[in-house]
Amino acid sequence: MILRDLLRVLGSSDRRDGRNLSHEEAYQAFQCILDGSESEIQVAAFLIALRWKGVTVEELTGFARAARERATLPCVGMAGLVCISPPHDGYDATPPLEVAAGLVAAGAGARVLIIGDRGVPPRRGLTAASVLDHLKAPMTWDPQVAESQVERTGFSAVAASGMLPAWLGLRRVRAEVGVRTPMATVEKLVAPASAAIVLGAQHGPVLGSAVETMAGLGHPSGIAIQGVAGGVIPTLRKRTRGVELSGKHQMPLTVEPNDFGLAHAADPELPMFGPPEEGKGTGDNPHMIRAVGEMTENVLRGESGAARDATILGAAVILKAAGRCMTLAEGVDAAISSLDAGTAYGILERLRAEP
Repeated sequence: MILRDLLRVLGSSDRRDGRNLSHEEAYQAFQCILDGSESEIQVAAFLIALRWKGVTVEELTGFARAARERATLPCVGMAGLVCISPPHDGYDATPPLEVAAGLVAAGAGARVLIIGDRGVPPRRGLTAASVLDHLKAPMTWDPQVAESQVERTGFSAVAASGMLPAWLGLRRVRAEVGVRTPMATVEKLVAPASAAIVLGAQHGPVLGSAVETMAGLGHPSGIAIQGVAGGVIPTLRKRTRGVELSGKHQMPLTVEPNDFGLAHAADPELPMFGPPEEGKGTGDNPHMIRAVGEMTENVLRGESGAARDATILGAAVILKAAGRCMTLAEGVDAAISSLDAGTAYGILERLRAEP
């Protein structure tokens, strides 16, 4: 019944008496959604109403607060941790190079936790889980395992559904709605407040809101960046916009590949293997998983090209957010050293060797 009441508060497209939700109203709404106490129809109507209206910082912080309270979060209070939050529904043709970038950043001294998932509607695209499956170092569903891996190797990837099983119960609603809703942003924010965070954002006037939400949730530092396909990896074709949070300060961030000799005419792409089957996405295609896995391993083994250069830029952003470097130029140098010395690949081998 709470969602029905709040739908009246939000109003509809032909009414002028609607308003935004308060932080507490948003918190209560998401508690109900996670409880499973509301019908799928009510949940879908609520999410679409928010998408139509546009979600506010206050609403996002309320939603994320409710999700964090229900989740089992790894690495709480861990010094030097940076969480990478790419789109959980993945990519159609863009390789999820956040795995390579995260391993490179870990090889340069950061503690890296990728928060993602697999098979998430509406896209069901390629994710970090796809890459790690091929690399024989799979994403874990157990937050305790993730914390242990970060402590031992400096790197782990954890499924959001493992931290918060209620996400699984919402997949049918997301598939039926068929478009991204504020839930796609909230799931990126289910991370320890003590950590720095690197969050991928879609293009549009969302960067400021994303960073304000990070600050409202208590993160000491972080970067929201409009990477390729809404991910965390900057484009090689032109400058990439971002906003950095440092304490109480927010600053614009620009990643210009020409500044580091890393510009290319095109971003890394994957071969296409025909349209996905009905109800499935690129993340269900074993050929695509193999292709993105091989690309990632080749980068870590030292192969040159656009994928390597995109990985270096992504790792530099992660290292800056983690406080391991003061400038992106220093981050680029540290990332190149991590690759050339084989440190990043060594972390992958340690993860593979674990039982």
